[in-house]
Amino acid sequence: MFVSQTKNVSKVAIGGLIMYAAVVRSFHTTPKYEVFDDPQPSGKNEILADVLAAGLHTRVRSQANGSHYTSTDELPLIPGIDGVGRLPDGQLVYFVAPDTSFGTFAEKTVIDLRRSVPLPEGVDPVLIAAAMNPAMSSWVALQRRIDFQPGHKVLVLGATGNSGQMAVQIAKLLGASKVIGAGRDQERLNSLAALGADTVVSLAGDPEEAAERLGEAASEVDIVIDYLWGKPAELAMLPMLTKRTDRSRALTWIQIGSVAGPTAAVPSVALRSANFQLLGSGQGSVSTAGYVAEFPALIDAIATGKLTVNLASFPLSKVEDVWNAPSNLGQRVVFIPTFR
Repeated sequence: MFVSQTKNVSKVAIGGLIMYAAVVRSFHTTPKYEVFDDPQPSGKNEILADVLAAGLHTRVRSQANGSHYTSTDELPLIPGIDGVGRLPDGQLVYFVAPDTSFGTFAEKTVIDLRRSVPLPEGVDPVLIAAAMNPAMSSWVALQRRIDFQPGHKVLVLGATGNSGQMAVQIAKLLGASKVIGAGRDQERLNSLAALGADTVVSLAGDPEEAAERLGEAASEVDIVIDYLWGKPAELAMLPMLTKRTDRSRALTWIQIGSVAGPTAAVPSVALRSANFQLLGSGQGSVSTAGYVAEFPALIDAIATGKLTVNLASFPLSKVEDVWNAPSNLGQRVVFIPTFR
C-alpha cells in the first residue's frame, strides 16, 4: 500500500495503483497535479472509464475559477467538462462529464453512458477532445436554437478564437451562403478565408468606428453568432439594424460567449424598429439530450476532416505550466492524463 505524504494529497492507493488528477483546491490558484481518491460510479447508467484526452476550454477555465454560472462553489474539484474515454470493454467514446466535482482532468472518471456516444474505429482521441467543445457551441446553436436554412447569411462576432473559427467552418458546412468573420487579431482574421469566410471585419481600434465598419459589412446578415457580447455587441446592434435594406426581414442574434464582457445594454429602439430577435444558446437553454443527439453528426464532420482545429497536446502532469502560459497561436490545448 502506498500512502502519499504530500499535505494536499488525499489518495490512498491499493495494490500500487494511483490515480493522478489536476485538482482545484482554491478558486484563486492554478490546478495542481496530484493523486486523488478514485471516483466511484453511483448510478445504474454510470461506469468508471480511463480518460484518454480532455480539452482545456474556456468553459473549463471558468469552472476552475468558480466564475461559471453553473458553479456550486464545491471544493476540491477536478476540472474538465468533456473528453474521450475508454470503457472497460475497450470501446472509445466521446462523453460530457456528469454535473459533479469529478471532471475529466484525471486518469479515470465516471461516465454517464447517457451522455456519451461511441467513436468510429481509428479516430484520433486528441482531435475529438480538441474540436468537439469549440465546435459544439455554434453547431448546436444553428441546429437546435433557430430554424437555420441553407442560404442564410451569418456573422461570427469573435471569429478569431477557437470557437469562432469553428463557427465559420460550421456555418459554411451547414449551407450558409455568406459568412462574415469579425475580430481584433489581424493575423487570425487573415486566416479565416481558408476556413470559409467570405469577408472579414477588423474590430481593432476605436470601438465606435469598428461598430460602424461592422454595420456596413454585415447589415444584410440573417444570423449573428456572438462570442464577444459586452461593448462590441452593444455598439454594433444599431449600425447593423439601421443599415438593413428591409428592417422587417428577421435578424437573429445568438449570444453564446462573453469574452468582451458579461453585460451589454440593448437599445430599446433596436427591438422596436426592426425584426430583431435576441436569444442565447448554452447549457440550460438546450437540454443534455439535445446536445447528445447532435454528437454523432458533429463527430463525423471532425473525423472526416470537414472541420479542422489548431491543437496542442500535453501530458496532464504539465497542467500547472500550461494553464496560464500565453499562446500566440490560438491553439486548443488538450491534456493526455495517462501520459506522464
